Parts: sequence; C-alpha cells; structure tokens
Amino acid sequence: MIKVKALTKDYGARRAIEDISFHADKGEIVGFLGPNGAGKTTTMRILTGYMPPTEGTAIVAGHDVLEESLEVRRRVGYLPESVPLYPDMTVFEYLKFMGDLHEVENVEERADAVLEQVQMTDRADNYIQYLSKGMRQRVGLAQALIHEPEVLILDEPTIGLDPAQIREVRALIKEIGRKRTVLLSTHILAEAQAICDRVLIINKGRIVAEDSPQNLEARLAGGGRLSLKVKAKAKSLIPALKALKGVTGVELDEEGALLIETRAGAEVRPEVARTVVAENCDLLELRQHGMSLEDIFLQLTAETGEGEAL
Repeated sequence: MIKVKALTKDYGARRAIEDISFHADKGEIVGFLGPNGAGKTTTMRILTGYMPPTEGTAIVAGHDVLEESLEVRRRVGYLPESVPLYPDMTVFEYLKFMGDLHEVENVEERADAVLEQVQMTDRADNYIQYLSKGMRQRVGLAQALIHEPEVLILDEPTIGLDPAQIREVRALIKEIGRKRTVLLSTHILAEAQAICDRVLIINKGRIVAEDSPQNLEARLAGGGRLSLKVKAKAKSLIPALKALKGVTGVELDEEGALLIETRAGAEVRPEVARTVVAENCDLLELRQHGMSLEDIFLQLTAETGEGEAL
C-alpha cells in the first residue's frame, strides 16, 4: 500500500513536485502519466527511498520513507528506467547477487522461480552484456521481484520490448498486481488503459486528474461524436441532421464522412439512421467515438511543453 500526502520536492530554486497526494492499495495497479519534466520519476525516487522529500509524507508498505527508509527498501521492488545491471555477470549470478543483498532465503531457488516468472529460464547462464535491450529489461523486472516485495514500482517497464514481449510483460504485471501494490509510469497511453485499475495524470508537478480510465473518459468527454458514412449525397444530409434534437453540429471531413457532434448524454443514432433512410441515402457506417485516454492526457497537459525529465 502507498499513501502520499502533500508531497513536495525542490531542486534548489526549482520545484519538481508540489503538494501531491494519492494512494495505491494492495491488489491495485496504478498508472502514473505525465509529460517529460512533470515529476513522475522524482515521485518514484522518493517512494523508493532514493531521495528525501522537501515536504510532506509518504508511507509505503506501512513505513515512512523518511523515518524508516531501510524498511521501505526491504518491501519495495523498483525497476528504474535505466536498469542497473552488471554486464560481466550471468543472469543467474546477477539475480543471486541481488537476492543476497536483500537477504533472501534459499536464494538460488528464488532466482530460478523468478527466471521462470519472466520467461528467461533458458537465458540463466547468458552473460548480461550479450543480451538484447528487451532481455535486459526482463532481467531488471526479475531483480525487482527477487525478494517478493509488497510494493512494485516500475518506471517505463516495457521500454525497448518488441510487441510480443510487451504483451507478455503486461500480462505478468496484471498477474503481479493481483497480490501486490503496483505503481507504474508509462508514456504508452494504451498500456495504462489496458492494464491499470486507476490512473494519475501529473502536470507541472501537480496531479490534475485521478480516476479509472473509464471514469475519466465519462467525466471529461462532454458531448458525443458520431461518424456517418453514406454512399452518396453526404453534403445534402447536413441540414436535416442539424435539425435533429440533441445534435449540436455537423461537418464534412476530408474523406467524405459526416462528423456529428451531440450534447452530453444525447442518444441520436436511431434518429440519424432514420434520417438517412428518409433522405433516400444508402447508409454505409454509423460509428460512435469515445474520448480515449490519449485525448484526456493531451487535454489536461496541453499547456506543458517538453522539458528535461525529473
């Protein structure tokens, strides 16, 4: 479990995060989203005991990160964006070494179990320096799991993986998230939408939205949007469609489809279909567009430019 209250971090005169509060419960996967420089990595470093906050409190697995830093580190598995690996070690040697640092009992058995969990049993004797970037990322995830942590903090966990590996790691994270608290940052918005129970969107060091992807979509989508394709005479339908109750606008896009804007909560698809038939047009497609997590992310962070990540 993670509980953060009024957390603030200053780098000299620059404030990286300001007065952020959130929680993540056991059995929950929480996504941490934001543009470069928004404060995601700074927050994760504080939660793992890597650096202290300037103000505020953070409780991880029941322990204060400032007052009980060693206890927090014993209970947290951390996968940073740049995985700290030793290229001259084999995969098994490295995991055993990390297990020894965490004082893991039966460390060799545990290393074997983690290798099987990340599907790298056949790479146990390979030297890390000869592994692909994707394989190294898996080794980094294995070291984060070696001591069976209560809380798992992952910074861009699928970076460098091919599509098949991404699917495998996502499935693994979902499985891990059933018994642990998982906090992950990602720039792949579809990833957060696919595996996270809840998302936090951070902008300029402040959390600007917190909810499930589905609830964020419902809260921020406002009016609806339909896409209508007919066989011919699309432009001639515009006056009749604009006259429908609940329709706020109609325009023709570059591909010849009609984009129909509607008021929030208005269900106009049956009337649109009847109108097309009444106007003697052949209906090819009528599709409703929702607001994706990417749309929400861009809407909430539109004023933030790219900057150096903290």
